[in-house]
Formats: sequence, structure tokens, C-alpha cells
Amino acid sequence: MEQFKVIIVEDVRLELKGTEQIFHNDIPEATIIGTAQNEAELWKLMRREVPDLVLLDLGLGGSTTAGVDICRQLRDRYPNLKILIFTGEILNERLWVEALSAGANGIILKTGNLLERDDVRLVMNGRNLVFNEPILEKIMVRFRKSVMAEVNTSDALIDYDIDEYDERYLRHLALGYTKEMIANLRTMPFGAKSLEKRQADLINRLFPGNERTGVNATRLVTRALQLHIIDIDHLKADE
Repeated sequence: MEQFKVIIVEDVRLELKGTEQIFHNDIPEATIIGTAQNEAELWKLMRREVPDLVLLDLGLGGSTTAGVDICRQLRDRYPNLKILIFTGEILNERLWVEALSAGANGIILKTGNLLERDDVRLVMNGRNLVFNEPILEKIMVRFRKSVMAEVNTSDALIDYDIDEYDERYLRHLALGYTKEMIANLRTMPFGAKSLEKRQADLINRLFPGNERTGVNATRLVTRALQLHIIDIDHLKADE
């Protein structure tokens, strides 16, 4: 890794000293050209000299959104600047997404293995989406959940012989559409009477024989959700 210049933005003095120590001990290629405890101090430093990297805390002065706003401004003003988030917001996943959307190259949580030379090296080499282990573990949990949801849906479509019109019908029932409204969709080439027959057929397929009596649209949709035929997180009406 080549020599580079860094500004550290951190409002907690003890954590700032710890971060400086990490750079001095583990990342000798870095030259700290300034530290800032708030936005005003950062812009003063940036006017004096633009670094190669800004290590940015998200929570400044008691605000969890200040860092995101600063990140967005830095990305707009200095497109080639490397921005690495170093934050103690270890549970605020929404804030992580907002920081990445604002142009951060990566996020390092102040937990677990903290800030390591390899993380900084990846960012300085042009890598985006650089995370340390704690955040990677959370991403993997979400990834596994998403993949398994897709697998369950795929299996259910096969197991219960669900075609695209069955799925479309159940999805729009879940969204509160009546049979007449669904019949008027451009993507649904069936009238209301045909949809009644389709609903009866779906009930026969999705419910055991002794449970079919008195099944209405609400119970049918609930069953489809339980079987992963439709996904409550991806309910969207056709245009």
C-alpha cells in the first residue's frame, strides 16, 4: 500500500486517540494530516488540504444523521475521495444503508476486530463495500434468509402446481383486490366467474380435505403466505 493522507472525524476524544493509535501502530503508510470533532472543523481542514481518505464517524454531537450528511457532501465535492465509515452505531442497519447511499466506500463497526490494515488497504485500492466481520455476519444472516425465502417459494410453486395466474390471483387478493378488480387487470385473461373456479381449485390444492369447508379468500391468502407461495415482503400490484 502506498503512502496516503487521512483526516479522522471523531467527536469522542478517547476514541479519537484510540483510532490515531491504530494508524500509528498498524497502518504506517498513513499520514494523519488532521482530526476533526465536528463538521466545521472538518471543512476547515479540507480547505487547507484534501486528503486521500476521510475516516468518518456517523454519530457526531449527539446526532446519528450528521455523518451521513457529511458523507454526501464529501462525495459531491470530492468524487475521488475515499470515505470509510468508522461507527459505533452497531445496531442501526438503516443508517448503514443511508451511509452507503451517500457514497461511503465501506463501513467498519466499532466492535469485534475494529479497524484493520487490510480494510483500509482495500478502500485505498479502490474497493467499494468494505466491511468488517460484525457487519458481514449480519449481511450473511439477511442473505441466507433471502435465499431460503426464494427456495421455499420455488419449491411451493412446484409442490402445489402453481402457475403464473394462480400466483397473480393470490397476490392481488392479498393486496385487497376483489375478483372483479383482478379480472380487469390486463395481465389476467379471465373473468370473475373463471376466477371463482380458480379459487375453488386453489382451495382443493392448498388445504387438506377436512379443512376445505368454509375457506374464504382471507384464509386462502393466509395459507398461501404460510406455504411461501406468495411473499408478504414482495407484494406488489401489476400495472
